[in-house]
Amino acid sequence: MPLIPSSRQNEGMLPGERPRLLAVRDLSVELLDRAPYGQGASRRILTEVSFDIQAGSIMGLFGESGCGKTTLVLALLNLLAPERYRVRGSVRLNDRELLSASERELERVRGVEISMIFQDPLLALNPLMRAGDQVREVMRAHGAAADSVEFLFELAGLPDRRIAEAYPHQLSGGERQRVAIAQAIACRPALVIADEPFTALDGPRVIELTALFRRLRETLGIAFLLISHSPGVLARTADEVLTMEGGRIVSRGTPAALLRAIPRFRSREERAHGA
Repeated sequence: MPLIPSSRQNEGMLPGERPRLLAVRDLSVELLDRAPYGQGASRRILTEVSFDIQAGSIMGLFGESGCGKTTLVLALLNLLAPERYRVRGSVRLNDRELLSASERELERVRGVEISMIFQDPLLALNPLMRAGDQVREVMRAHGAAADSVEFLFELAGLPDRRIAEAYPHQLSGGERQRVAIAQAIACRPALVIADEPFTALDGPRVIELTALFRRLRETLGIAFLLISHSPGVLARTADEVLTMEGGRIVSRGTPAALLRAIPRFRSREERAHGA
């Protein structure tokens, strides 16, 4: 499926199409040389990455380890240190450019309009705070008071009241991940970026979590950028899938198209590594 041209506007949508939420254009990232006196060459990590995410959609991002997925996420949120990285291109949330935004403007975006679910919730959560207090802290930090913690936990699939009083080490991996999800949806963001959220979970918990993401999309209208190296997970969850290889987006299409392309992708990877 070809990328949507940057000149296309939401008011020209066909019936049934969702409005464009995030537009990424020609995003390139270089890791700058840190040798004394600037000697040596920089290293390109992302090269002219372009894609759109529609409001209320689930976009999958597939790629092997080291292909640039995490760097892409950090660049989208303008979190790459300028003394170490050179970032070019455009990231627009609705009509706002994020790459040139001030830190104060970005504070109103991060966690409020775009939130993040990290791969390992045990590391992301504060080990000294009860689960419910950690969600309340997010709500206080961003002035979100529309929902109660109990309601957010129910949305995240945690109806057991004991969980709000538990510390992270007292919870299972799946429960910790759902606490992280409750944090991510606390401010009713337009977009949630989930970076490999299934990695530490067993099969049944993965199936439950994919269903939860779809349910949150339907009930809250939240869009997701779902990052995974598992094509099966993306096939179960995503509306569309971007495939990343070597810092580039090499394809965009349906989950079924991704599954058909996996054998070719794997064989190409094996040839590149001399397998």
